[in-house]
Amino acid sequence: MEGQKRILCVGLVCLDIISLVDRYPEEDSDSRCLSQRWQRGGNASNTCTVLALLGAPTAFMGALAPGHPARFILSDFQRRQIDVTHLVWQGQGETPCACCLVNRSNGSRTVTLYDTNLPDVTAADFERVDLSQYKWIHWEGRNASEQVKMLQRVEDYNRNLPPSERVQTSVEVEKPRPELYQLLSHGDVVFISKDVAKDLGFSTAREAVLGLRSRVKEGSTLICAWAEKGADAVGPDGVLVHSDAFPPEKVVDTLGAGDTFNAAVILALSRGKPLGEALTFGCQVAGRKCGLHGYDGIV
Repeated sequence: MEGQKRILCVGLVCLDIISLVDRYPEEDSDSRCLSQRWQRGGNASNTCTVLALLGAPTAFMGALAPGHPARFILSDFQRRQIDVTHLVWQGQGETPCACCLVNRSNGSRTVTLYDTNLPDVTAADFERVDLSQYKWIHWEGRNASEQVKMLQRVEDYNRNLPPSERVQTSVEVEKPRPELYQLLSHGDVVFISKDVAKDLGFSTAREAVLGLRSRVKEGSTLICAWAEKGADAVGPDGVLVHSDAFPPEKVVDTLGAGDTFNAAVILALSRGKPLGEALTFGCQVAGRKCGLHGYDGIV
């Protein structure tokens, strides 16, 4: 992979503490978990993991605070051969942790995030990124006003370059927070979640991508995944594309399925695959992930 341009993911990295349980605990109950493990988490971080497993040269940009969780996270980045040159070390705050309960009976997950006061990376931090080293940059929607400035920097960089040398961009708008919706009008590819689609008044992925086309920039692709209903997308040509879901024989762990879908779609599009093929690949890889604990074995 030496010499190849990388895919950079910008967003959250946290420590996931995952407990496997027989069923979701009842209030005031005392129960034992079947197993427990630590895992590097966070949307952008998970997307990096899957991209690396699928064979893409990958890099991560996010914030960390010194301490034991950070040492574990750095070691895991290294294990996956993910470049962390652009990590931003913050002296204040703590690295976020997420406590995740995974239900063995149906693979569902319940997450409680300890969201610390660790600042997200800023547009000033992003100024230090050498854009010529990347072929694709993906943002997990967080501090949107700063991320818009980052996206605008890439747009300015691309303006005088031939298409083959431009940096492709994508954004994920997962949380139904109005301040994140300004990101819809940026990015060559925009991923919206089922929750965001519902918050904006849509009841299916098809309705969402058709109804929100006017809110993305001209020439962009809009994608919405809808769990077991698969995913829909509209590309620059205005043609609606759909893929069914590919559920595993047994669902064991849905944690990170959306991040997995995003990674697989990004990889396929970055390699020049048609939108329909990329959407199907995303659903296939996300389905495989739901049959696994964690990500090992996804390919």
